[in-house]
Amino acid sequence: MNKVGIIGVGKYLPEKVLSNSDLEKMVDTSDEWITTRTGIKTRRIASKNQAASDLAINAAKLALKDAKLSASDIDLIIVASITPDMQFPSTACFVQRGLGAKKAACFDISAACAGYVYAMVIAQQFIACGTYKNVLIAGSEVLSTATDWKDRNTCVLFGDGAGAAVLAPVSSGGILSTYLRSDGSLGDLLTLPGGGSRNPATCETVEKGLHYVKMRGNELFKVAVKSMADAAQKAVDLAGLKCKDVDCVIPHQANTRIIKSVAKKIGLSEEKVYLNINRYGNMSSASTAIALCEAVESKAIKKGDIVLLDAFGGGLVWGACVVEW
Repeated sequence: MNKVGIIGVGKYLPEKVLSNSDLEKMVDTSDEWITTRTGIKTRRIASKNQAASDLAINAAKLALKDAKLSASDIDLIIVASITPDMQFPSTACFVQRGLGAKKAACFDISAACAGYVYAMVIAQQFIACGTYKNVLIAGSEVLSTATDWKDRNTCVLFGDGAGAAVLAPVSSGGILSTYLRSDGSLGDLLTLPGGGSRNPATCETVEKGLHYVKMRGNELFKVAVKSMADAAQKAVDLAGLKCKDVDCVIPHQANTRIIKSVAKKIGLSEEKVYLNINRYGNMSSASTAIALCEAVESKAIKKGDIVLLDAFGGGLVWGACVVEW
């Protein structure tokens, strides 16, 4: 089986910045309330003519440049998104067209906020067994299109953005372990009810706000902490390491309190945890992707470092990967 590593990363963030003070003018909230409960200060909002594929294409171009590859070198494109351009074709096909990656197979996955980690594990399998050589993955979200801007409990949380990575065979290091889990019995804690075959789009579903994210935050908090801590510990164990061996943790950026609770639960120093939630909010599948890219760009991750990616999302789904950079 081939060793598989990440050979290039890239990110894209829309220009528009929506601050907590801006939200104070839109809904009954305050900067203090948002910051204390979430750690978020600002988030990015896509323009009206930007879909998930547009964000992903920009991130993918930078990942390809970082990997020193061209679009024609890519064998497979996987896009993780809960805000795809449309039901079909897949957003990955639009990314393929935008890049000119003509020989690539393409598909989307829906694993909510854990989508990027899931995409990474899927890409690893294709490369490890020799089916494909170079795989492009992206987490891309335009959550502003699925946000109820009148609901102060959810509208303060989300932002838009995309992150991408190129995975390929490597001679040493790379992905050391992976761990994925799900619990569909808790799926009702975080949903987007409208638009699928359960609740097809009608005037009634629009009036009821079923096309916006619905979340039971208090219940979700406890499950998120337990699941992310469990996934992190399992992935580290499978890699034959201890938590103290990890140099940098890239968690899903959902809530600062969740992230700190997870670090404490598994005995990880907060100094090793990369955070950018204060600037971007929760970008679902794009959060881990963008945080990883920024950690590499800022030298928070260096050659030889042990990196832990840890994510949790609606489904419920969660998972972690340990990577030697």
